[in-house]
Amino acid sequence: MEMLRRSSVFAAEVFDRSPTDKELVSQAKALCRDYIHSRLNRAGVGWSKADHGLAASGGTLGEVSSVLMWLGAELEYLRPNVYCNVARQLNITVASESIMSDAFLAVAADIFSTGVTWGKVVSLYAVAGALAVDCVRHGHPAMIHTIVDCMGEFVRKSLISWLKRRGGWVDVTKCVVNTDPNFHSHWLMSALCAFGNYLKTTVLYLLREK
Repeated sequence: MEMLRRSSVFAAEVFDRSPTDKELVSQAKALCRDYIHSRLNRAGVGWSKADHGLAASGGTLGEVSSVLMWLGAELEYLRPNVYCNVARQLNITVASESIMSDAFLAVAADIFSTGVTWGKVVSLYAVAGALAVDCVRHGHPAMIHTIVDCMGEFVRKSLISWLKRRGGWVDVTKCVVNTDPNFHSHWLMSALCAFGNYLKTTVLYLLREK
């Protein structure tokens, strides 16, 4: 637990300068732990921070985390049936680490198959939170670590260059300070379509692969 705490502090400190690839991944995982903790609390299945090494948000990291959680909650409110019971929608078991990893990475790859937007990033975090709720409710809370690790792996392989071009994770805060209604419409529609479209096209594929 002490190692996880130090990792979270490290992730917060590097927001003061241009982050390296490793630091962006560390931040992605810290933000994922924060998001999952918030999602579990909203679902009424809260889990203490000490149990899963959640980041103690503060400073710029805390601001980014708050924005991600707020935007994710908006998505869940607008599409409650999409970001709920995700494991059942994907027809997967949450008891298998390999199945969970494969499913999460497949979802992520499809969401971003046509490009990267902050809306899609928020959608992926919403998926992670929903899967975490499924894991806890089905008696497999340890799988949360798998979800967080998968988030880090996907960011490392697919989002690093995009994040660097935007100055890192702090760029997401522009989603709530930009007053242009067209800007909000663009990110929101990309987020709403991202995972919903994936479910329509991929569930049968996952079933065939089982």
